[in-house]
Amino acid sequence: MDNLKGIRWRQRFVNFDKSYKLLEKYAHKPITTELERAGIIQFFEMTFELAWKVLKDYLEAEEYSVKSPRETVKQAFQMGLIDNGHIWIDALSDRNLTAHTYDEALAKKMTYEIITVYFPELKKMHEKLAGEL
Repeated sequence: MDNLKGIRWRQRFVNFDKSYKLLEKYAHKPITTELERAGIIQFFEMTFELAWKVLKDYLEAEEYSVKSPRETVKQAFQMGLIDNGHIWIDALSDRNLTAHTYDEALAKKMTYEIITVYFPELKKMHEKLAGEL
């Protein structure tokens, strides 16, 4: 592992960890208002963005060349850094969708998926990489 690149993913992991812990803090609380839904979606967007960038930095430290979030997810899945590549691709699509539009029905659907599907995957990734620090 390239030492400077190894340092870069660890530094980015620190920011990911802070964002992840905010998402974790609120993912298990009742979410009933529009403001609460918007907040959990925002925490997810921020955490997911940092997650794929941590993975990208990690892969680059391992001498892989990945350019896009999709390439990063595919390579991270092949290396076993993440367990469910298709869920990560779905999360990427949903993150892109919520970043560009707001719709009440979509917000409710996204809140449910963040809590029940995407957060558990982020948690597994967090635990794997935290073990490598």
